[in-house]
Amino acid sequence: MTEESRSADQVSGESLTRLPQLWRLLRGHGRQVFAATLLTLLGTLVGLVQPVLVKKVIDVAQTGAVASWLVVALLAVFVTQAAVDAVGRFLLDRTSEGILLGLRLRLTSHLMRLHMRVCDRQRIGDLISRANTDTSMVREAATHSFSDIVTNSLGVAGAVCLMVWLDPQLFLLVLAAVAIAGAIVLTVLAGIRRAANEAQTSVGDMTAALERALSAIRTVRACQAERREIERVGSHARDAYRAGVRLARLDSTVAPAIEFAVNGSVLVVLLIGGLRVADGTTSLGDLVAFLLYVTYLVMPLSSLFNALSTAQRGLGALDRVNEVFTMPREHDRAPRGGQVSPVVSLQRVRETPVVEFRDVWFGYGDRPVLKGLSFALPSRGHVALVGRSGAGKSTVLELIERFYDPDRGQIKIDGRPAGSMTRADTRTLVNLVEQQAPVLHGTLRDNITYAVPEATEDEVRWVVNEACLKELVARLPAGLDTEVGDHGTLLSGGERQRIAIARALLARPALLLLDEPTSQLDMLNERALTETMREVSTHRALLVIAHRMSTVRAADQIIVLDEGRVEAVGSHEDLLRTSALYRRLLSAGPDPEPDTLAGKAETTRL
Repeated sequence: MTEESRSADQVSGESLTRLPQLWRLLRGHGRQVFAATLLTLLGTLVGLVQPVLVKKVIDVAQTGAVASWLVVALLAVFVTQAAVDAVGRFLLDRTSEGILLGLRLRLTSHLMRLHMRVCDRQRIGDLISRANTDTSMVREAATHSFSDIVTNSLGVAGAVCLMVWLDPQLFLLVLAAVAIAGAIVLTVLAGIRRAANEAQTSVGDMTAALERALSAIRTVRACQAERREIERVGSHARDAYRAGVRLARLDSTVAPAIEFAVNGSVLVVLLIGGLRVADGTTSLGDLVAFLLYVTYLVMPLSSLFNALSTAQRGLGALDRVNEVFTMPREHDRAPRGGQVSPVVSLQRVRETPVVEFRDVWFGYGDRPVLKGLSFALPSRGHVALVGRSGAGKSTVLELIERFYDPDRGQIKIDGRPAGSMTRADTRTLVNLVEQQAPVLHGTLRDNITYAVPEATEDEVRWVVNEACLKELVARLPAGLDTEVGDHGTLLSGGERQRIAIARALLARPALLLLDEPTSQLDMLNERALTETMREVSTHRALLVIAHRMSTVRAADQIIVLDEGRVEAVGSHEDLLRTSALYRRLLSAGPDPEPDTLAGKAETTRL
């Protein structure tokens, strides 16, 4: 069996079996799709009446009479068909927009809840491409392929029946030309979905590469890497071009095949039919009607082939969309059992610890990070988390925030196993300020009130003061209503960090997690923020990843991590006496100035 035969068989089987995957998207829109399809079908049936009327007009004209009512009826049929087709097409397009909206909303909801491990691996630009370009292609295939396949199949069947009724011998000749064209089209359809999938994947890669470069445009230009990034994006663009050319080559075969069927059929009918009219075997009216039915057969057949081609493209895009729906999302689960190790208590308190780690093990893939980590945080107070790079400090914050779940052991939040709480409940009690301090596009007010959009003006003023933002608000042209740019590009690093702190403070969590909050602050603002943290810690718990000695000394207690375990716990003075690792961390170098902290080697940081 040749490759072309195998491809044709693959299309005839796979297309039919996989089309229901597209049409399942029509659920909830059945009435609209049915109405649109019914109107389109009605227009097709009205069109099938036209050749019969034309035949009657010609036959009557040959007798020397003028059948004005037939002419009026013919015009009425033309107008009716156009109006019905227009209404049906509008209903179908409106329904397809509704399907696109529903698919994008579902996809967005899934993307917003993807498990953090998935977010770490996937490229954001590619996911955006799937939610944008791929869904549009699926929309087109789901609605129009269904309507076109149903109506054109019935249109072809009707035209075939009427052609057989008019002249069976001429029909067999037309059938031969159509069969040749059909075999060619079915052969190339096998590669259309593969080529469309490759093209969409390349477009997704190109979008991801462009998003990567534009999101770090200052770094790109500072490193004079524009040419490399242009080449990277261009490489994916060229891949998309090559896939598009393959798709165009396949599509270019479809149109000539259909033209062959149309032109060949018309020529055969004119030649053979003309001879039969000349010898009186058939009438001129029969020949004209049959010739019209040839076009009525080939055009729906052409639309049918195009619908199958669109369906193949849509199935390729649907595969990429469905890949997103198979990506795991965050979910709540019951706590795992198992023995736990003794908890290292930071200080004796009568209240329930806000967080407890009991023999917690966790790793990224096959790389273990936490190895039986145990400690407890009091419900109030300022606790610093220090250690060498890779000791697991940031991982601790991510586990508390429940971006990940431990592989073994147990985490308790406010005395309850974390697994018995929903993530929403956990994140109501806990809020995180990331080291990168992301700022979203919008106004300064939008960013500060992001976690509490219903915050009052008094609450906003309080948090602006607490996060040392009063001077910034006074300096901005529209104050709190000033646009901050995409990713906060119109702000300095220190301003973005203070905004992130204000956003977290406004939510008034029981536990505030701060990942190196003073890294981008000048000495005056650092001193003010340290005072704010001291005040905040009298009402709630603070867990701070600290690299600066000034931040470490301000803590009530310090946890020293080493290779995923607690090496020591105590105050600054206690640890100087009892912890050799803590002393080594201090001796790595003097506390750097705020503006030079980023230049320190990671291994010399606490």
